[in-house]
Amino acid sequence: MSSIKTVLPPVRIILGLGSNMGDRQDNLEIALKSLSQKIKVLQVSNRYDTAPVGSTHQARFVNLVCAGETPLSPQELLSFVKGIEKSMGRQPGPVNSPRPIDIDILFYADRIINTPELVVPHPRLAERAFVLVPLAEIMPDFIHPVLGTKISDALKHLQYSSVDIVKLESREVNHV
Repeated sequence: MSSIKTVLPPVRIILGLGSNMGDRQDNLEIALKSLSQKIKVLQVSNRYDTAPVGSTHQARFVNLVCAGETPLSPQELLSFVKGIEKSMGRQPGPVNSPRPIDIDILFYADRIINTPELVVPHPRLAERAFVLVPLAEIMPDFIHPVLGTKISDALKHLQYSSVDIVKLESREVNHV
């Protein structure tokens, strides 16, 4: 009897990446390359130099958003991105502490997930310019499944200053 393996179709995902330790831009490039092991990266936003949120007595971040497709389940995706963070030197610590890389699952298709380990859509993304600005750049018409609004509309309602987020000059990234 032959064994039949079920292959699930790829799911559209959107991730937020940030770094404020070491060479921040190189950290993002390394993370994108690592993501491409199990994710087909389709779009990558520009990079933005951003003010830290929460614990503000730390270095500024460089952030970006990427969209892609993966056959991984939400839990497998979480495990995969946490493994990348650990391999790049992220240490357990207080929330919003400095880190070489942070990878957040912003959206997993249009699914709403609420488990102790994972909440998707990311619960605070609509309050954060460092997520909404690059997200609106690559997916302005994506509808937030909880808020029911386009990303571009959520950005219009967000209060932030040009000091909080500064677009960096483009750097070529080989992430595929």
